[in-house]
Amino acid sequence: MTDIARMAGVSASTVSRALSGSPLIPEATRTRITELARSLNYRVNAGAASLRKGDVQTIGVVLLSDSAQMISDPFLLGILGSLTDAVNEQGMNLLLSRLHEDSKDRMRSMVESGQVTGLIVIGQLTLHEHLNELAHLGIPMAVWGAALPDASYPVVGSDNRLGGYLATRHLIEQGCRRIAFFGDTTHPEAGQRFQGHAQAMEEAGIELDPRLRQHFLFGDARLRESIDGWLNQQLDFDAIFACSDVTAISLMGALRERNIAVPAQVRVVGYDDILLASHVHPPLTTVRQPIAQAGRALVDLMFESVAGAARRNIVLPTELIVRESSL
Repeated sequence: MTDIARMAGVSASTVSRALSGSPLIPEATRTRITELARSLNYRVNAGAASLRKGDVQTIGVVLLSDSAQMISDPFLLGILGSLTDAVNEQGMNLLLSRLHEDSKDRMRSMVESGQVTGLIVIGQLTLHEHLNELAHLGIPMAVWGAALPDASYPVVGSDNRLGGYLATRHLIEQGCRRIAFFGDTTHPEAGQRFQGHAQAMEEAGIELDPRLRQHFLFGDARLRESIDGWLNQQLDFDAIFACSDVTAISLMGALRERNIAVPAQVRVVGYDDILLASHVHPPLTTVRQPIAQAGRALVDLMFESVAGAARRNIVLPTELIVRESSL
């Protein structure tokens, strides 16, 4: 702003008023200042303005999503609800943005423009390296996802590998041997769940069959199409471990339409323990993620990042909730 004032031959306060559209500044002066600001790629620091006016600060919540993912996914809504409660407890506002990979640079601009105090990022997709770059630039943030070995940013998430292990070991204990896995193993969280699944299978001496591994993105609107295509192969399987409850519930519906009984013929285990899991028929066995704790943990780590504290991760406990779908 000082540079613009010097170039325009006016005071910094005049620049501030002109960029805020004040009618006290002559139109010709406002135009000249606005054009200078645009040529210098200058952005008004909304955060500084909020501090100056005594306004409540804002936390940016960024949902990283594939183009096919639905924001109405029950697990995402649960996380957002938890975050809203935690942010409100701090007397702050929440600004929600849904970003795809091609708009990733907006995360940096949200903070540097002062639009938000810091970021809480939900998911990692294939943006792990970009999140590392933001951390190296000093962008304050906390990420919900998988704690990856080379992460430079603070992470909150559940013990995904343990969750996958518990789910598969439970199915093996029920006598299952042909256990299908539904999830995108290139996704950090689902990949760790598959590692736990593979560990349990190896311990039981059961060889993994690649035909029983179905690549599927979280929250993909084409869920039923993917399920039907897989079932049409008429593969031999006696259990399914799905990386989300929504997928598991959809699978049970598709199996029912084909007169395949759950759990008599096929046992099913999901992941997340969304509210609907205990109300479907049969009630769904699942791995519970403590969603209520997630929001507070993310806000705590984000504030630590703002304060420049040493980076740390929070791994929330996972718990196998056994219901009728796997017994």
